Amino acid sequence: MSSSSGIHIPYPVNQKENIAPHTQPTNEGYSKEKHEEEGAKSPPYHEDQICINQKHDSTHRQLRPRHIQLIGIGGTIGTALYVQIGHGLINGGPGSLFLAFTIWCTFILAVTNCMAEMVTYLPISSPFIRFAGRYVDEAFGVAAGYNFFIFEAALVPFEIVACNVIIHYWSDAVPAGGIIAIVIILYGLINVFAVRWYGESEFFLAMGKVLLIVGLIVFTLVTMLGGNPLHDRFGFRFWKDPGAFTELYKTGSLGRFLGFLQCLIQASFTVAGPDYVSMAAGEAQNPRVVMPRAFNGVFYRLTAFFVLGSLAVGILVPYDDQELKDAFTNGLPGAAASPYVVAMNRLQIRILPDIVNAMVLGAAFSAGNSYVYCASRALFGLALEGKAPKILTKCTKQGVPIYCVGVTLAIALLSFLQVSNNAAVVLQWFVNLVTASQLINFSVMAYTFICVSPVEFMACVQLLN
Repeated sequence: MSSSSGIHIPYPVNQKENIAPHTQPTNEGYSKEKHEEEGAKSPPYHEDQICINQKHDSTHRQLRPRHIQLIGIGGTIGTALYVQIGHGLINGGPGSLFLAFTIWCTFILAVTNCMAEMVTYLPISSPFIRFAGRYVDEAFGVAAGYNFFIFEAALVPFEIVACNVIIHYWSDAVPAGGIIAIVIILYGLINVFAVRWYGESEFFLAMGKVLLIVGLIVFTLVTMLGGNPLHDRFGFRFWKDPGAFTELYKTGSLGRFLGFLQCLIQASFTVAGPDYVSMAAGEAQNPRVVMPRAFNGVFYRLTAFFVLGSLAVGILVPYDDQELKDAFTNGLPGAAASPYVVAMNRLQIRILPDIVNAMVLGAAFSAGNSYVYCASRALFGLALEGKAPKILTKCTKQGVPIYCVGVTLAIALLSFLQVSNNAAVVLQWFVNLVTASQLINFSVMAYTFICVSPVEFMACVQLLN
């Protein structure tokens, strides 16, 4: 087995997970030509070989390599990178924001390598949740599973509320309740039908998000060098005036340190790790070939998108920009919540702000769609292990855990809280809830890897002997 970290580990043989030996099975519907076109270098695997409890796990492997690749690179890039990151800029300043994102991405890269090893070793449904229960302790697995489910499910209403905030940049004529209802219905339509619908929708939406962030980074480089209607060669001006670090709660060095900590919390919320990629392992075609490549894509996402994205935001907008504060602090309709749109308005660039805002809206919708998928599969994994009601294991003929999707969409109804509250306030509620769950989630992955590694090592020893 080859993982993203380059370690070669033989496939497990006749262990607790009841994985069949490494044989050359028949695979219904397999096309040699198609397999070679997708760049696979190892034989295909029948689902029975890599799924435990196969008679109950009736999801279908319909996610193709191109789906997994784009999901790995851009699946969870959403509102947090384009919009909510402005909140971190206000609290800590550009220097703190860039430093916090760099540190956090380094940590996530290590966790990604851990998860890549485990998922390639055993590409099953809801992998790391079930690993925690099998290799650490059942109680640990239950806690990890429900924590991850709550984490993903809470992100769905966050993205729905964010969609409403983005739409109100143009007009507040459409009531918030109407927008929320439309988004929830669309999520239901995409996720209730065959998983390939989800794969196709995420393929194109993720491609759009990748193009958007690359375009915004190029936009930052061009405008900072004077390529804007004002011919203003501002460079790193805002790192000097008003400054690279701002004070939060206290004055002096303590206030600047608290601002950095707030940016670190923002980074831990914004930077999605390998957990999302791993959730697709149970429905990926030829996962032992495809999943390592998808995890490799996480590295490029971390460095190119999150680290450079945090740097770009600090270059374009000062932390004391009034329009940005109006959007986050006061929640005023018509205020640009995205720092990129704020910068375009300041530089008197026409049309482009509307285009970017529309693409950010698509990114927010895509991220929410991804979270519906992840949350439903997390609950499905718990049900397969007997840690959730058995009815949740029921799948449609297309392999969709229908009741799990329904429970997730029911939690999405929390987004209607915005109807009676300030949108910015509601967003912060979800940020606070999700960030704590995210930190627990990454800790679970790292600790589980420590427990799984000896099992992998012993598998190597047994095969070599």
